[in-house]
Amino acid sequence: MVMYQAGRTTKYPELPPEEGFRYHYLGGGDEVGNVGIMLEDTKATKLLLDYGLAPTDPPRYPNEAPPVKDAVITHSHIDHLGMAPWLCANHRTRLHGTALTAEISHAMWNDCHKVSRIEGYPLAWDKRDIETALNLWNIHDFDKPWIHHNWNLTLRRAGHIPGAAMLEIETDNKSILMTGDFDTRDHPLTKGAEPRNVDTVFVEGTYGGRNHPNLDEEVKRFTERIVEVVDRGGTALVPAFANGRTQDIVMRLHKYLPEMDVHVNGMGKHIAKLQMEHPESLRNPQELEEAWRWAKKISSKSDRNKALNADVIVSTSGMLDGGPALWFLNRLRHDMKNAVLFTGYQARDSGGRNLLEKGRLPIFGNMTDVPLELDQFSFSTHAGHDEIVKFIQECKAEEVVLYHTDPNHARPHLVEELEELNFKVHSPVNGVSGILS
Repeated sequence: MVMYQAGRTTKYPELPPEEGFRYHYLGGGDEVGNVGIMLEDTKATKLLLDYGLAPTDPPRYPNEAPPVKDAVITHSHIDHLGMAPWLCANHRTRLHGTALTAEISHAMWNDCHKVSRIEGYPLAWDKRDIETALNLWNIHDFDKPWIHHNWNLTLRRAGHIPGAAMLEIETDNKSILMTGDFDTRDHPLTKGAEPRNVDTVFVEGTYGGRNHPNLDEEVKRFTERIVEVVDRGGTALVPAFANGRTQDIVMRLHKYLPEMDVHVNGMGKHIAKLQMEHPESLRNPQELEEAWRWAKKISSKSDRNKALNADVIVSTSGMLDGGPALWFLNRLRHDMKNAVLFTGYQARDSGGRNLLEKGRLPIFGNMTDVPLELDQFSFSTHAGHDEIVKFIQECKAEEVVLYHTDPNHARPHLVEELEELNFKVHSPVNGVSGILS
């Protein structure tokens, strides 16, 4: 296990700031993912935003959180909530978020625990702590404020995945917006985030220095590639992240290729069910329901075998690090008419990255050559560089804190442009406190 000695090994300052408003990154300050942000004012009002882990190989963990009674979880990806069970078990921290984020957290924590057992990497919490965390959720609707000591807190739609929220904070002398992962563009599942008029914006800069391809053109390229594979008698295997991407891809296929035989497998089926139970979190609940009825769900060995003759198989894991996608890949790799279509980022040392760079990856413990055609498509639901800058301008903020961003390749591009636009820019470093003016 990762051994934190609760309250003893944290390096967070013991006393509140003498002036201003302190922010302190436990993780996610000068890196992507692994997020944990402590906030505190001179009256010792504290709040933690997110507490995740980076599911790399080996995983990266944030610094130990100090005792904190309340944490806002922006959304249900593991790099933002993966360490919440430890927080709840050791500090009895109340978790705040949307209903859908709370619902999906159970599946995400169970999957994280399962993967840690299979991969043999340590966790700071065990399965019993999941139940503790589930009992400490406090649910909040979008756009409905609640009081946290002397602050007013409100969740705003982040546009990243269903249920994802930005946090707006109103204090006696400062207004703050913390984006979490966000996107201002509309997608099948979500409507884009809208700016708020605030003094300070904490903004994720995952795609600093990079803009996404035109989404309509990317969808066209994706669907045309599927038609090409199917017309030659092949099957397109689409590895997809369970939480957001699987449902997004199925909706796009239903809209643009309704004649196709599409099969879906993996945890994305459960996530879709939860999403449909929370229509308030979706851009168009009816469109997801129609697409989900249309696609064939795989739930048995017989279903899996039938899917081998499908036009398209959408399956987890999105990075080919496990899950049923590997079972399908192992059987499809012998027929060169088949192809693999990646729809998400492939992390360093992931199965998908190995396949793209080396043409081989581990399948059930054996390094295996896969001579199929491979394609990559960008369906990211993070804001690109231009969207980030425009969003900050429309918030009319004076001060910007750039986080969740690569400090060498992504952040410098954002810092340069924002400073040219006369914003005061903070570039946080994990473990080092900063003060808002």
